[in-house]
Amino acid sequence: MTKELEIKKVIIPVAGLGTRFLPLSKSLPKEFWPLVDKPIIQYIIEEVKKSGIEEIVFVVSPKQRMILEHFKKDADLEKFLTKKNKTEILKEFKAFEELFEGISFSFVTQKEALGDGHALLQAATKVKGQPIAVSFGDDIIDSDTPAILQLTNIFKTCNAPVVALKEMPRDKVSAYGSVAVEKIAHNLYKIKKIIEKPKPDEILSNLVTVGRSILTPDVFAYLKKAEPSNKGEIILAEVFDKMLNDGKTIYGYELKGEWLECGDKLKWLKSFMYFALKDPRYAEELKKYIKTVK
Repeated sequence: MTKELEIKKVIIPVAGLGTRFLPLSKSLPKEFWPLVDKPIIQYIIEEVKKSGIEEIVFVVSPKQRMILEHFKKDADLEKFLTKKNKTEILKEFKAFEELFEGISFSFVTQKEALGDGHALLQAATKVKGQPIAVSFGDDIIDSDTPAILQLTNIFKTCNAPVVALKEMPRDKVSAYGSVAVEKIAHNLYKIKKIIEKPKPDEILSNLVTVGRSILTPDVFAYLKKAEPSNKGEIILAEVFDKMLNDGKTIYGYELKGEWLECGDKLKWLKSFMYFALKDPRYAEELKKYIKTVK
């Protein structure tokens, strides 16, 4: 494997306004909503670290300050916990800080929410001619092999963009990016066409795009030339479709693992319950409690 094929950097867009989570998202950005006792963003960071990522580029909004503070060392809090003999809490806190060791952080600003493609474009200067991973915070993949690592392993052999896919019931596909594919191996496809949020008669298959991908530098060249949609947004799926029309190859990989969504309140609640009922600290008592709820 040549060095240029290694994926060591990820873009994580967190500049969205979280309007589906109002009024709470007015004071608490959705990436900090908890799943049991960890914020959503921590699950994302754990995945990228386990995937061998060494640098994270956050795309933030001008008002987003919480994420800048979240990853800073807090010596005062550590001293307080030590002084108060909060042994178990201190242990958890140190484990939290150790999570970020070996990872560097940088930030770019998206001044307006003008689409997922526009968010990525703000980080174009960070790409520097190398392939890069992308992870959107609405999706968590609970898997033995981290999702980005699954995609990276595919990229090593194909050296072309790789988009994460999952199968959905046909009546749910219209809420996602629908793909037409040619199967070439187990869980691996060549993507033939992508339609973002298709009408029922436009659905291409039961496979939809998930918020993980490996992008090559030519994707950013297309993003820079992309025309905004009718809503004034630059949409990554539409850029992919333009590349496909130009004869570019894009692969799709059906991820292994459980796909947990956090894009709206109900999906977030389901994801919360999933992790809570899997957690050995709480599962037994929660299952007993649920049986009492009428």
